[in-house]
Amino acid sequence: MITIIKIIFLLGFLIILHEFAHYIVARLCKVKVNEFSVGFGKKILQKEVDKTVYTLRLIPLGGYVSLKGLDEKNSDPDSYTSVSIWKRMLIILAGGFANIIFGLITFFILITALHGINVGIVATGDFFFSIFESLKMLFTGEVGLDQFTGPIGISSVVSETKALTEFVYLLALVSLSLGVTNLLPIPPLDGFKFLLLLIEKIRRKPFSEKFEVNIQFLGFVLLFGLSIYVAYNDVLRIF
Repeated sequence: MITIIKIIFLLGFLIILHEFAHYIVARLCKVKVNEFSVGFGKKILQKEVDKTVYTLRLIPLGGYVSLKGLDEKNSDPDSYTSVSIWKRMLIILAGGFANIIFGLITFFILITALHGINVGIVATGDFFFSIFESLKMLFTGEVGLDQFTGPIGISSVVSETKALTEFVYLLALVSLSLGVTNLLPIPPLDGFKFLLLLIEKIRRKPFSEKFEVNIQFLGFVLLFGLSIYVAYNDVLRIF
């Protein structure tokens, strides 16, 4: 039971943190949030406050934010597509940066508590750049896709944590990894959405809705295929 709680907390909390950052920045940029949902699946509770629907759903692994105009063109002043491109960039980047910042702060506090502030500062810097070293190894072929770890693999690692320090370290590592990965310029990740906005700013012309839908759909298909492959390898490693 404790293992299940730890898994739900780790995966659920980090995704909710990610979505909450999108939510906060969208509100600050005067973009209407249609819905902020905690969890997936069947609705348990729902309440509308200040034109935003807040929903609690059955499966507590994550959540999502629905912004007005994000998935469809809308000319209303409180629409995502109506605010400046700089504000749209901030909204898109908010989730990934929230995970990165949380991961670094959590790791720094953990190491400082164990070894002191000087070690904490150096170790946190090494911790941050180790993620980019891993990405470099991936793109240069030093690390294969078969070494990726998905939710199943992460759950297995969580189940093996005994001490609180082990769990906190894993929480920081997954948060940092999630944030950095989410900002990669690969569809349908937020990093790719940011890249499209950057190109739009340079060319001073938005992409057609059809192009964005098609490229995002292709990205979803590729990401889904990768998820199945990673899950398959996770199962092989466990059993």
